[in-house]
Amino acid sequence: MTEFTLYNLETAPEAAKPLFEESLKAFGMIPNLHAVMAESPALLESYQAAHTLFQQTSFNPDELTVVWQSINVENNCHYCIPAHTAIAEMMGVDSSICESIKNDTPLTNSKLEALRVTTLAMIRQRGVISDEEIQHFFDAGYSNQQLLEIVLGISQKIMSNYTNHLAKTPIDEPFKKYI
Repeated sequence: MTEFTLYNLETAPEAAKPLFEESLKAFGMIPNLHAVMAESPALLESYQAAHTLFQQTSFNPDELTVVWQSINVENNCHYCIPAHTAIAEMMGVDSSICESIKNDTPLTNSKLEALRVTTLAMIRQRGVISDEEIQHFFDAGYSNQQLLEIVLGISQKIMSNYTNHLAKTPIDEPFKKYI
């Protein structure tokens, strides 16, 4: 059984310490996911960069949440589902979006539902989706840009979901109410 360390500012590898400062600025704490990732500062840096870049895409907070949570639920990530529920709340996203995704029920907003369906197709089919699936996505008002931005979201979430599966990352206290 592999055990992972939850690093803090004093115990983290030197290369991870400035990254922890970024975590503190962004979240007011060092999330346990980051504490685990510090074992590999390159992974933590990549994850933080992907997170920042994904937030800079053309997606609004509702759409970011749909992509994140669709991936988290599909990958059954015990840590990221509650963490991104908390993040969604901080971004002002209606809680019904996270609830629908968690319960695998269609979203009431047809554009967001098309995003959810396309994100799931991308994950389940490893990026090989049909022309009909792409056309449905385009008919909802999205473009090639958003298809590629889903790839970025998937890349970010693979880093966190897989890390959490390997490390069995403990859920941070502020996220526990979203379990």
